[in-house]
Amino acid sequence: MAQHWQEILPIDRYIVTADGLLHEYDRKVLTFLYQPLIGSTCFSLFMTLWAELEENRLWSESSTHHLLMNLLGRNLNEIYEARLKLEGIGLVKTYVKTEDEVRSFIYELHPPLSPDQFFLDGMLNIYLYRKIGKNHFSRLKRFFSEQQIPKGTGYQETTKAFQEVFMSATPGTIQYMQDISEDLAADTDQHFIGRHDSSGVEIDIGTFDFDLLIAGLNESLVPKKALNQKVKEVISKLAFLYNIDAIQMKNIILSAVNEANEIDLEELRKAARDWYQFVNYDQLPTLIERTQPAAHRVQTEEPKTKEEKLIHYLETTSPLQFLKDLSGGAEPSKSEIELIEEIMFNQKLLPGVLNVLMHFVMLKTDMKLTKGYTGTIASNWARLQIKTVKEAMEQAKKESQNMVKSKKQTGKTSKQKPIRTEFLPEWFDEEPSKKVEPHKETTKDLEAKKREIEEMLKAFDD
Repeated sequence: MAQHWQEILPIDRYIVTADGLLHEYDRKVLTFLYQPLIGSTCFSLFMTLWAELEENRLWSESSTHHLLMNLLGRNLNEIYEARLKLEGIGLVKTYVKTEDEVRSFIYELHPPLSPDQFFLDGMLNIYLYRKIGKNHFSRLKRFFSEQQIPKGTGYQETTKAFQEVFMSATPGTIQYMQDISEDLAADTDQHFIGRHDSSGVEIDIGTFDFDLLIAGLNESLVPKKALNQKVKEVISKLAFLYNIDAIQMKNIILSAVNEANEIDLEELRKAARDWYQFVNYDQLPTLIERTQPAAHRVQTEEPKTKEEKLIHYLETTSPLQFLKDLSGGAEPSKSEIELIEEIMFNQKLLPGVLNVLMHFVMLKTDMKLTKGYTGTIASNWARLQIKTVKEAMEQAKKESQNMVKSKKQTGKTSKQKPIRTEFLPEWFDEEPSKKVEPHKETTKDLEAKKREIEEMLKAFDD
């Protein structure tokens, strides 16, 4: 994936538009509901772009990204990464045009979900709950709620209907209206200013194995028509949110089928949440970046050397998958998952950097991911503001050399087993045409991968 300087430059111009009017109330929604999830930089970028729009208009004047850098006090790398997060959460759509080697952008702002949409979203509300905790979540629910008018306690509706207030037009007037209908419509190259409700975060249903799910449900006599488009969208969200595979999803769906052989969406959400909390001891999932952000990747070309291939692997693999690969396909323990989440959120380490850290720690501790040792190094790397896999590898080598020097000076000999000399796994050297289907590895494949990973690139003592 390209670096930010390949996608955007300070001299590139942009204009801001909006998919309908943004209301003042949207600021409160963005501040209290979205900001905890996307961070202050993303929030500031959205607000700055919004401020560039003229009042009650839908287009801003043209500006350069250099101006945006000065307004936000951020470098272009941070702005690019923040923009990607805004795109991912559904607040911004980006359009680019290249003409005579000059790029220009359109940033289309989309309104946030309304409070009722957000709190009933089924995904964002779960992430917010985990992020801010039960007490603050309840406080926000009260803030965005209002007591209903007690209409059922003695009140009678006296509202007049339309036909009781207005007269019908005469035939002559109707003909007049037909004659000027073209004048009343918007011009072909324009549209009326209005409010478009946000569709929220969309998870591509193609990311879930519905074929395997349907095959399993057929055996359970669940009608295929029960999996309509709306249900598939909810299933895709739940699968992403709780990391549920097709086999486990089948059991969850069976518990949510009602008497009419339809899938009750609320029961489905509740069953998925209950399953996740049961497996994870009443914990809820958190929102993390799956792999190293594009803005902080250093391996942008086709990797050739073993080191380049390792860097590419570390940048394109999530920490959970990396830990799973090191275990030969075995699922990480609950304590290991909690440790990964804690480091990513508290120390703010990026996924690729965390991969290097875990690799370094496990090599030094006989393949054990100990909390104390890992946390100490993570805190140090966070203070050093290590952002890339390359920087993390250099720091790991430096710390390893310092440890060796310290042992020589004190005259102590290590009782640890000699660290294995790693090499790049053979599956890094496969030809591009030999693509492996993800998540479809047999036990034999996993055992082979485990043997290969156990011999990974030379330890950081070099």
